Amino acid sequence: FTKTALAATAASYSRILGANDRIGIGYIGLGNRGDQVHEAFLEHGDQFTAAVCDLKEEYMDLAVKKSRGTPRKYRDYRRLLEDRDVDAVVIATPDHWHAPATILACDAGKDVYVEKPASHNIREGRLMVDAARRNGRIVQLGTQSRSRPWVIEAVERARSGELGRLLMAKAWDVQLRDDIGHKEDSEPPEGLDYDLYLGPTTWIPFNENRFHYKWHWHWHFGTGDAGNDGVHQIDVARWALGEEAPTIVSGMGRKAFFDDDQQTPDTMNVTFDYGDKLLQWEMRIWNPYGMEGVDNGVALYGSEAMMQIGRWGRRNGYRIFDREGKMVEDVEGDGSDFHARDFLDSMRSRKLPRADIG
Repeated sequence: FTKTALAATAASYSRILGANDRIGIGYIGLGNRGDQVHEAFLEHGDQFTAAVCDLKEEYMDLAVKKSRGTPRKYRDYRRLLEDRDVDAVVIATPDHWHAPATILACDAGKDVYVEKPASHNIREGRLMVDAARRNGRIVQLGTQSRSRPWVIEAVERARSGELGRLLMAKAWDVQLRDDIGHKEDSEPPEGLDYDLYLGPTTWIPFNENRFHYKWHWHWHFGTGDAGNDGVHQIDVARWALGEEAPTIVSGMGRKAFFDDDQQTPDTMNVTFDYGDKLLQWEMRIWNPYGMEGVDNGVALYGSEAMMQIGRWGRRNGYRIFDREGKMVEDVEGDGSDFHARDFLDSMRSRKLPRADIG
């Protein structure tokens, strides 16, 4: 079983979807986020759960139960990619698996919904874009704010000139994360294929603090909260500014608060310089005090007005302030997930999704 074999059979795996065809989806990774995305897709009647894949049997069993069907179960996602009932895959694995799974899925003729961050490093991201384009695949990144109507509206208003000339944006990820403590390396749990879990990363002994959700805080598997949550705010801010790649990036970060096994920073400040615009991003995952009165969010500063986009407690939306700092508009947003629908629609139309991998 090789990448070449997958590519050779891609044409037979991919099919043209008719208006009444239900889309078969295979799920790769069914932990916390994978379970959430699965539920988002289950809200739509024009799809079905064709297959599930995870190293933990109980995660697959729960997904099968929720699917209200009889999806096939796989331990190795490469076997899932051979399944002819699978038209698309949802990838919600640890970050280090995003690129290999996406590339092989594209070569197998599958469309892909891959969770953020797109990849573990820049080189992987470029290879993912190449795989999507050469195979003509729809690849949607799991930055769901791109599909929320109120965020789209806010960004369009900002870019239309309502705030005047956009000069600067701020984005922040401020929240309370847990101290994970210290744990000794140990043998993997019984039944876990640890070599398969490691996959493309370099070998490292098993440790409970590098498993389950805690993998986010270790470079072998994750990208810290910058890639976990920060990507959402940075993405919206850059989108609103209408910019692509910065000319200069400067920043600093460290573990300023936690004394535990985490490797990734708990505190960061980064500036993206786009020539005539700046984007500043701040991260603190050890206190609850957000900026601009917003928990996690984005502020856009124009020559005539400013806008906040974000979350106030359980309330989503955006606000506009005039030059004197007076709030002149307060728009509440729907917190529902519209991203699954966008992906399914893109699969049928073959038009790029709102959060295209490129």
